[in-house]
Amino acid sequence: MFEVAVIDDPAAAEVSLDPVRARLLAALAEPASAATLAARAGLTRQRVNHHLRALESHGLIELVEERRKGNCTERVLRATAASYVISPAALSAVAPDPDRSPDQFSARWLLALASRLVHEVGELIGGARAAGRPLATYAVDSEIRFASAADRARFAAELTETLTALVSRYHDEKATAGRRHRLVVGLHPSLLLPHHDDKE
Repeated sequence: MFEVAVIDDPAAAEVSLDPVRARLLAALAEPASAATLAARAGLTRQRVNHHLRALESHGLIELVEERRKGNCTERVLRATAASYVISPAALSAVAPDPDRSPDQFSARWLLALASRLVHEVGELIGGARAAGRPLATYAVDSEIRFASAADRARFAAELTETLTALVSRYHDEKATAGRRHRLVVGLHPSLLLPHHDDKE
């Protein structure tokens, strides 16, 4: 089982978004049979089997083992990932295009960049898995508490200057054996959690 999987097929996305199937998919983080899931979900076994066939046909769940019980064979299934992300590729006709309106200070442009990131990294993960090779990535996740909007602006300017210098130092357009890498940096206000005391 993967920690995260990207859904890029429209039909698979539609299947995963059905409320009952989403619940079954979450329950199958641990292997279980249709009978076990039916008891937990308060559904008939036939109804659960119907949903499981849909999930399995789109590669969202997989067979772990088959157990013989009298004249019947019980199939034990498990989700193929602990969690899923739906790629913009699943809605390709309306997927955001970061090249359309680039604006460093636009929240919607940041969202378009994040959407492209999900799509591209999902594709790369699939390709690396098929090739049996590791995928070289790097990420940083941090929070900064700015004292003022002016400090935030100064931080953005300094970060831009630093990144520009680093990119200039390491980018080699003539490196025939080199491979391009995409660098994305984003900054946005953190979500306030319920009962969060912003005065801490």
